[in-house]
Amino acid sequence: MIDANAPVEVFDEIDSTILEARRRAERGEIGPVWLVAKRQTAGRGRRGRAWASLEGNLSATLLFVTEAPAPQIAFLGFAAGVSIAESFDAMIGGGRASLKWPNDVLIDAAKAAGIMLDSGALGRATWVALAFGVNLLEAPKNIDQPAISLRDVLAPDALAPTALEFLTQVRARLALWAARIEREGFEPLRQAWLKRAYGLGQTARIAQGGASLEGRIAGLSPRGELELDSAEGRRLVAAGDVIFAKPE
Repeated sequence: MIDANAPVEVFDEIDSTILEARRRAERGEIGPVWLVAKRQTAGRGRRGRAWASLEGNLSATLLFVTEAPAPQIAFLGFAAGVSIAESFDAMIGGGRASLKWPNDVLIDAAKAAGIMLDSGALGRATWVALAFGVNLLEAPKNIDQPAISLRDVLAPDALAPTALEFLTQVRARLALWAARIEREGFEPLRQAWLKRAYGLGQTARIAQGGASLEGRIAGLSPRGELELDSAEGRRLVAAGDVIFAKPE
C-alpha cells in the first residue's frame, strides 16, 4: 500500500495537508505523493479539532490509492504510530516513546505526535490520506493534554532533525510495516503496538461524544479496537478519546 519512493511536495504555507489531499483526490489526482507543509493555517486533528502548526515541526500527509479492504487501511494508523515511535527511539533511546490509543505518540507520557486518516471511494478502489503531525522543535501550549517536542528531550548539544529528515526516517519504517500488514496481517503490528501501549492496566474514561465508558485498559483487539474491562465486562471500543485521571 505504501510506496517508499513516492515524491515529496513541500508547501511554504497551506491551510492543511490533509485538506489538500482530499481536494486532489476529489479531482482525481491520487498520487502517491507526500504533501508537507512548513506552516499550516488550518491544521486539522481528529474529530474536527485544530492542530497547532509551529515552525520547524513536521506536518505531512501521504495521498495514495489502494484496493485493500477498509480494515487493512485502518491498520495504517497503527503502523504510522509505531514508525514514529521507532524513529524517536533512534534519536533518544528506547523506553521513552509510547502509544496512546487510538492515534497519539507520546514521549515521557506527553503528546509528541498525532495521526489522522481520511479516505473516500474511487470506483472499486479507495483513495487514502494518511496524515501526521510531529512536534520536532516546539510543543503547542494550552491544549487538552501535556505536550512535548523532540527538542525538549534531546541533549543540549544535539541537533533536532529537520521536518524532511524526520520524514525520511518515518516513511522508510512505514513502508516496511505496510508491507508486513499485506504479508502477515495485523498481528505482528498489533504486538509491536502493545509493547509500547500507554496506560495498559490503568483505569480510564472513554469519551464518545456526549457519552462515556469507564474501565481498565486491557489491550488491543485483532481489529484495532481498544479492549476495556468495565463493570459490565469486556468492551470493545471502536472510537473515542481515552482520558486518564490526572496524578494527584
